[in-house]
Formats: sequence, structure tokens, C-alpha cells
Amino acid sequence: MAHAKAVIETAHYATTIDAGGHKIVADEPPANGGVDAGPAPYDLLLASLSACTAITLRMYADRKQWPMTKVTVDLHFTRDADKNERIDRVLHLEGDLTEEQRARFADIAERTPVTLTLKRGLPILTTLAPAGR
Repeated sequence: MAHAKAVIETAHYATTIDAGGHKIVADEPPANGGVDAGPAPYDLLLASLSACTAITLRMYADRKQWPMTKVTVDLHFTRDADKNERIDRVLHLEGDLTEEQRARFADIAERTPVTLTLKRGLPILTTLAPAGR
């Protein structure tokens, strides 16, 4: 299915990522010791969720032949003082849509593949490669 590989050397903290054959650079902002050469890890997480949401809604509109001309998915990750985390998602839908269609898009957004994965969580299994590889 999906595959990504990240490589970091001695530069703080620019990381080269190969995700599905596409090159991405991730980094931290200067406040965290990086040089802001690319999105930070949580920005990439939000990028994944926003892309999945937008693509799923476009597919749904196309299948239903609904007149959605544009969707913008605006996401914000927050963590409060008690370390509770959440993502706020706002859908901006353009086109001659009924209120029922708009409500259906909101419902579909709650069930996109990446949304469901994040909501239910998933195990992450970590192993070490043999030394020197």
C-alpha cells in the first residue's frame, strides 16, 4: 500500500522524504532549531488529512454529479495545557449546492479513509535494521 522513507543527516533538522516516489523536504521552524526548509511533521499530517478529505469529496461530487465547483479543507491542530489534542476541520464548499448536499459532504468528510485511521488509531511496530544497513 503506502510507503515513505525519511533520511536525515547532520543538518538540523531538514529531512528528505520519499513518499510514493515523490520527494518532500520536512523541517522544523527556527523556533525549534530548524531552518523551515519544508513543512513540519504535524503540517504533513494535516496535509495528508486535508488531501484525503478534498479528494474524497471531489470523487463523491463527481459520482453524484453534484455541482460542487471547489472544496477547500482548512485544518488546525491544537494541544491544550492538559495535552489534549484535536484537529478542527472547516469545509468551504463552492457551487450551487442544496443544504442537504452540503450536510452530506460534511458527513462524508467524517468517514474519509485517513479520517477513520486517525480516529481509531493504529499500531505502530518498530524494529531495528541490522547495524550497517
